[in-house]
Amino acid sequence: MIDVGLSFGPAATAEGLLQPHKVQVWDTIPDNAKDPEGHWYGGYYGVLTFEVNKDIVQNVPQDWSDLLKPEYANSVALAGDPRTANQAIMAVYAAGLASGETDPEKIAEAGLKFFAELNKNGNFVPVIGKAASLAQGSTPIVIRWDYNALADRDTLQGNPEVEVVVPKSGVVAGMYAQAVSAYAPQPNAGKLWLEYIYSDEGQVGFLKGYCHPIRFNHLVEAGKIPQELLDRLPPAEAYKNAVFPTVEEQNTAKQIITKQWDSVVGANVQ
Repeated sequence: MIDVGLSFGPAATAEGLLQPHKVQVWDTIPDNAKDPEGHWYGGYYGVLTFEVNKDIVQNVPQDWSDLLKPEYANSVALAGDPRTANQAIMAVYAAGLASGETDPEKIAEAGLKFFAELNKNGNFVPVIGKAASLAQGSTPIVIRWDYNALADRDTLQGNPEVEVVVPKSGVVAGMYAQAVSAYAPQPNAGKLWLEYIYSDEGQVGFLKGYCHPIRFNHLVEAGKIPQELLDRLPPAEAYKNAVFPTVEEQNTAKQIITKQWDSVVGANVQ
């Protein structure tokens, strides 16, 4: 079987590389996270969050608009170069989504406008944010996938204290898809593996590594996730409005953001 970025699911289906299989819990997988015929479906995802060094940042930002405040001068960084890195491109998209736009082109343009203002205000730090730069204080707020941010929090062990915030608006999710190869010598082995990783036990296993299982909302409502595990995560409510951009929406946004970042924002991220 395969475990790939979202774009590869539809592409592999179009090339006839996958064979359909609908797992037993098919109906609890959101429609926007699966191929209608069962050629592929998303098993887990991350959302873009604010990873915050609380030793430096006294008032932790709760939404994208907060990042524009003067108190966050020289504080906000992306975890990649938005001219090349998907994580950073999706962060710009998320900021645009928070503006209320719905068309992918408008969302991308609004995201660029947001970062142009962030840069003009002196809040944007044009370096690639990492756990080390967060801890050192050169980038006390880093925008990155929640599973990376939460792992950093555990690794740093309170030095400094790290808080991971899912913004109130513009919650963008990045999904990974699974499928069975059409040329698998033992296809039923692949199907059994899919049955396991989409089962309640398998889905909770993803969450232990801070990747949100695709059936997260269903599992929360059914009381299937241990409370001690939920306590290590941002509030479950914060994930309910997560948006999963389609491959087409991502491609549209990527083209605009990568080409216009220099002219609109003018920050050379290194």
